[in-house]
Amino acid sequence: MPRREILTAAERLTLLAIPEDEVELIRVYTLSKSDLAFVQQHRGDPNRLGIAVQMSYLQHPGRVLGEKEKPNPRLLHFVATQLGVAPDVWMLYAARDETRREHVAELLQRLGLEQFTTEHYRALVSWLEPAAAQTTRGLVLAQTVVAELRKRQIVLPPVAVMERLCAEAATRAQRTVFARLTDGLDTERGRQLDHLLELRDGSPYSILAWLRTPPGPPTARAILVHIKRLHAIRAIGLAPEASFRVHQSRLLQIAREAGQTAVYQLKEYEPARRHGTLVALLIETSATLTDEIFDLHDRLIGSFFTKSKNKYEHTFAEQGRAINDKVRLYAKVGAALVAARDQGQDAFQAIETVLSWDLFSQSVKDAERLARAEHFDPLELLTDHYATLRRYSPVLVDTFEFKAAPAAAALLNAVHTLRQLNRDAVRKLPADAPTEFIRPRWSRYVTGPEGLDRRFYEFCVMVELKNALRSGDLSVAGSRQFRAFEDYLIPRPEFEHSLKDRTLPAAVPTTATAYLKERLSVLRAMLDQTDSLARKGLLPDVELNAGLKISPLESATPKEADELRDRLYGMLPPVKITDLLLEVDRWTGFSRRFTHLKTGEPVKDPILLLTAILADGTNLGLAKMAASCPGTSPSQLSRMVAWHIRDDTYTQALACLVNYHHRLPFAAHWGEGTTSSSDGQRYRAGGRGEAAGRVNAKYGYDPGVTFYTHVSDRYAPYHTKVIAATVRDATHVLDGLLYHESDLRIAEHYTDTAGFTDHVFALCHLLGFNFAPRIRDLADKRLYVPGKASQWPALSTLIEQQFTEVLRLTASIQQGTVTASLILRKLGAYPRQNGL
Repeated sequence: MPRREILTAAERLTLLAIPEDEVELIRVYTLSKSDLAFVQQHRGDPNRLGIAVQMSYLQHPGRVLGEKEKPNPRLLHFVATQLGVAPDVWMLYAARDETRREHVAELLQRLGLEQFTTEHYRALVSWLEPAAAQTTRGLVLAQTVVAELRKRQIVLPPVAVMERLCAEAATRAQRTVFARLTDGLDTERGRQLDHLLELRDGSPYSILAWLRTPPGPPTARAILVHIKRLHAIRAIGLAPEASFRVHQSRLLQIAREAGQTAVYQLKEYEPARRHGTLVALLIETSATLTDEIFDLHDRLIGSFFTKSKNKYEHTFAEQGRAINDKVRLYAKVGAALVAARDQGQDAFQAIETVLSWDLFSQSVKDAERLARAEHFDPLELLTDHYATLRRYSPVLVDTFEFKAAPAAAALLNAVHTLRQLNRDAVRKLPADAPTEFIRPRWSRYVTGPEGLDRRFYEFCVMVELKNALRSGDLSVAGSRQFRAFEDYLIPRPEFEHSLKDRTLPAAVPTTATAYLKERLSVLRAMLDQTDSLARKGLLPDVELNAGLKISPLESATPKEADELRDRLYGMLPPVKITDLLLEVDRWTGFSRRFTHLKTGEPVKDPILLLTAILADGTNLGLAKMAASCPGTSPSQLSRMVAWHIRDDTYTQALACLVNYHHRLPFAAHWGEGTTSSSDGQRYRAGGRGEAAGRVNAKYGYDPGVTFYTHVSDRYAPYHTKVIAATVRDATHVLDGLLYHESDLRIAEHYTDTAGFTDHVFALCHLLGFNFAPRIRDLADKRLYVPGKASQWPALSTLIEQQFTEVLRLTASIQQGTVTASLILRKLGAYPRQNGL
């Protein structure tokens, strides 16, 4: 039987709610002249007000006001004001239900509406099934039904009826989804799927748990074990098209639910559901393994370079004294030779006045041993790690299929060459091995007197493979993170259709000519204004006499304000953080956003939820938190975390808090809520997180992560994201501006130098944000000034050629086809000047 209740109590209230915003109330419920004329045809103020209110409810939200149901007070007052009657006369109208029913029938005929029937119910269940196959979120399905009923001019039934309708459609859709996932699955493959739930030989964990084990630190062994896991999934022989038979969001949801479900529970599922769930989980796990394998490869290659550089510098430091002794010796020899030449003496005798010839000959040999190559590059030590590379590189290139953009065609040929050499167990490279991809820095090592050096050639291929995957010049079948660049964008036909119909959500003109004309006009005007102010010395805190000089910012906070702050803090009573969490939850209801992963229901034990959140926020851990809280066990907290605490529920709860804070009148003292700033804070990674942490030499050699936070001008941290410590902040600036779920409407954003790149500047402008970074080395930046188009014809042509692709990229980010941070990493990693 389908679950009848798919909405929470709060969602039932919001589904058919009357608008709270006054502007929206006026827009929806203002009576037209014909409405007023129709209402005036009825006798008496109670009847006029009653039928006007009934008409308002039928127009929006689209339902009949029930018997003895009181209308919304704000709507009643607004309609009564338009009619010039007192709202209290409603009580006289509501006393006679027969009149209400007669008015409803009259209004249905006037508005062209139909009553909801059993036939409508059956038809809508079938119509809703495709949408239910994409999502199980009850509110989304219910809103879809409401929109369709309004479109079909059908009166909305009670919420309970719509819930049953959505639940039945969801049940049907679930059966369809599992049937699609298991289509073509024979008995043997079903048996292999069931075998995943058994214990792995010599292990207390199931085979499924082993497949989903995180990789740990970057080593050759970790890569090989992960590849072994991937081969185990491929050995089952799932159909490659299985992942495209259902909507990707639904596939991900099934996989996430399965990941949190105990093995014994999966065993209890009926076969179709169990096998479909396992197929979804294996598809998701396969993509995760692929991405993690190449991430490990990327990090391992990086460690090779770091170790080679460190060894090179360490060796040079160790030989520093010997080199210094040789330099001092040759300085003496050189001085003796100069004196001998000036005085016309024999050069060889001059040398022997400093040291014997035998010692001099030996010192020359020692100098040759100490001398470094002319290019002085630690790259020459990279082959010390060749044995480690060879442990996994043959298996890696043999496991995956790559596709290349034209710029990486030679690299792909080199990968195929290595793959064939490994299969044939041939050591020597062929004379015609591809070399077009080799950069100048590598060529002196790869190409030697005896031809191509196999060790440096293979290292060069694997390093360039890493770079090409980052940029998108190479893509990997079965990956999410390393797909072809084109796959991240809106399909071209869909984009061109939106462009033609002028429905593209663009903040700029959609033709290159109009865009360039507008921007050049603005740029010229601003340059004229700046130049005029500079000549008069009127630029605030800026001098442009001999280069750019900007006065440093000074604190605008008076000492008295600091003293007042301390006094105010002293007046606040001490409060336990647990009591504070409970009180804020009573104000805002943020705990209701932590819904169950499978059922969508809010938590039944908010105290346990807040305990788990506190353990997360203080980094105390579940075991220690359980030990600190009598009556709480680690297993209870683990179940709460598994089913209720996720990135998306944290995001929704944060939005709830930010919205409440934003609406507080006192918050307006700090700003309008339309500007924000972002910055990162680095934290050292320890324990199990140490393997996932990255080393950023700027902060030392301890692995860590960065928490990148966006804060509004009302001091609300509306978006926080954990990012790798090695990634530049700028990559994630747009994620916070675009993907927060609060009601904030940010118009202008500030960052420090680390948050600024040309790409971020461009995309902020195209997406409608004013970007105002504080750039540390602004005086070193170049200012491009406009001239005649004939002065830069190649640039004009390039902008015109690529402008539609720029719009397509922007629209893809805006519609969520690709995240801003992912595409910015791709754009920033291009090894060549790419047109886009």
